[in-house]
Order: sequence, then structure tokens, then C-alpha cells
Amino acid sequence: MQRIAFLALSQAHQHLHWLPAALRLARRPDVEVTVLSGSRAGLDFIRSYDRDGRLKYRHLWAPSLSRDGLFTPPKRRLTLLLHHRAIGRFPVIVTTETTSSLLYRMPGFTSRMVHLKHGAGDREGGYNPKHARFDLTLVNGAKDKERLIARGLATERNCLVVGYGKFELVRPPAPVFTDDKPVALYNPHFDPNLSPWFGHAQQIVEAMERITDWNFVVAPHVKTKHGPKVHAATANVLVDPGSVRSIDMSYTEAASVYIGDVSSQVYEFLRRPRPCIFLNLDRVAWRGNENYEHWKLGQIVESLDELEHALRRAREVQPQFEAAQRKAVARSIAPMDGRASQLQAEVILAFAEGPAALDAWIESHAGGATDGSTPDRPLFRHLARHRDPQARPKRTGSR
Repeated sequence: MQRIAFLALSQAHQHLHWLPAALRLARRPDVEVTVLSGSRAGLDFIRSYDRDGRLKYRHLWAPSLSRDGLFTPPKRRLTLLLHHRAIGRFPVIVTTETTSSLLYRMPGFTSRMVHLKHGAGDREGGYNPKHARFDLTLVNGAKDKERLIARGLATERNCLVVGYGKFELVRPPAPVFTDDKPVALYNPHFDPNLSPWFGHAQQIVEAMERITDWNFVVAPHVKTKHGPKVHAATANVLVDPGSVRSIDMSYTEAASVYIGDVSSQVYEFLRRPRPCIFLNLDRVAWRGNENYEHWKLGQIVESLDELEHALRRAREVQPQFEAAQRKAVARSIAPMDGRASQLQAEVILAFAEGPAALDAWIESHAGGATDGSTPDRPLFRHLARHRDPQARPKRTGSR
């Protein structure tokens, strides 16, 4: 029996990225999957997708100054420090966040860890030195693999493209508004250095209120902290400061047009090519800047006076962006035809079984690389050290 733990220490938006693989693994009679979380609200959210009750759950209590909620779990580092021994009893651990790399520094910790990278955006902040500490990294598309390698955070030998399992959880969206006006989703990012939301929130909402033949959903990233508190005065603008609909693709599926800045949700929206508008209200020099690579996929608005005109012509100009949108999505999220969670589960299980099983899995898929490249053969030979636990190098914080 393979015992695999999935860490659910983050806000709830990350859970949707690992849940499909966890549920698929839990269907196997030879695998036991346990979800470890510091948040009871997070565990309840995860259970809502586990209709057959196949997952096991363990609450990792930690003190918190905030009320437990989907987007306010206890602090990750504190939870890890309090419970590292319990977490370390699982031989294989899967996580979507990088704070958990702290476990490698804990005395006696010998578990192997898989980082299933969430999101598919272009922001430089999506890469940090902690990525390099994981035994195996699974990414959504070729773009992430190339960038991790270029930054020295992964190698050809420990990074694999496995697609975007979250798409398998998408449900038909319920109506957001009671009328039939077209809907535009505005999804500002939480980074105040890159998002115009922090400096222009009130003006943005007021501009939308004046465009009465459109409905707008304003859904800032759920990690937005200390951001503007803005309320809409008209029925055609819904401001959602954080709800399940903000993370389960209800809004991206319901919208006809995406308005944004640097959030990776643009790629979730573009799984079906549709018009995009990007707000450059601070006149950023974006060309040639990887943070804004996706701004090539739609119209750029530098003044809110231009927003209504951009919306009116969105459908007309969409054909000139569609080919670029399809190409960018394919690089960011490898097309899997609903097989992403299957591939993720197979790789995680092969990793759990050992280097020979993982090499065999890679060899069996060598004829059809999911990212359009030719896989290294054999991959992950460096994992051979796990055959002999005594031969494993001592882990340090610089690993």
C-alpha cells in the first residue's frame, strides 16, 4: 500500500489544482491518500469534491489571529513547524506551494516531495529559490519548465509537464446576473507593483458603472491583502472580494470578455479563445517584459475613457488575436484532452514506487511528450539515490 499525503496549507484556490490527481489516486485499491490541512474550512471545501469519500483527512491545528476561512488558513510556516513529525510519517508528500520546502530542514525528515506547480501565468514572482529544493516538479506547460530551468530552479531531469488538472473540475456556471447583457470579468492581481487596481480601483469601478449595456464582475485575486475596499453603486457591477466563484472558474466560464493585468487566470479564461483587454493605466513599458507576455493576446487600454470603445470592438478585433491566444495557451497549459489528472496520478505513483518505476513510466511515454518536446531518456536518474536511504545526501537549507 502506497501512502501519499497531499498538503493543503494554502488558500483554497490552490486546492483545485491538486484535487483531481488526489481523487484519481484514491480510487486505486493499492494507494491511500491523506489530505493534511491546518484549515477546517479548507477540509470542508475539499470534501465537497470527494463525493465518494475516498480521501482521508487530518486537521493540523495551529493558532491563528484570523478566523479560519477558505482564504485565511493558519500560517503555513507555523503549521509546518508544529506538525513536521506527523507530516514526515508519509513517505511521499505532494504540495502546490513552496513554503513546504521548509520541511527539508527539519531534523529527521526523509520524505520525498513533489511540487505540483499551480497557475500558468507569466509573472516573475511565480518563481523563487524554494522551487529548487523539491525532489520532483510537475508543471502545467512547456513555458514553466523552460523558465524554471533557465532560472536554475529545475533541470531536465526533475521537471515534467503534466497539464492542468483543474479544468476537469469545471462545472457549468450558474447565471451571475438576472439579465442577458454580456459579462466582462475584471480580475486584478494581488501584486501592487504590477496591478493598477491598487491605485485606480474606485475609478475603474465607476467607469464600469457608466457602461450600462455591459455587466461586470470585479473579482480581485483572493490573495489580495490590504487592497482597496470598493463597493459598486449600480446593478451592472458585482464586486466579489473573495468567494468560491472567484476560484472555481464560474466567472471565467460566464464572461464574454476578460479584463486584467498579470493574473494567470487569463489562461483559464483562454481555454476557449475570447476577447481580452488589459489595463495599462500606469503606462508601463510592457513590451519585452515577461511579466506582461500575455498582453500580446488582446487590446491594451491606457485610459479608462477607452474602455467602452474597447468593449464595443472586442468581438470585431478578436480574430487578429486568436491564433496567438491558442499558441500561448498551448505553451502555458499542455493540451491533455481531460487526461491531466491521469498523468499526474501516474507520475506521482511511479515516483512513490521508486526510480525504476518512474524511469519505466517516462520510457513508456517517450513517444508522445506532452509538451511537444522529446523527453530525456531516462529521466530522473538522480532519484536513484532513494534506492538506498543511507546514500541520500544530507539536506540543507540551500538544497
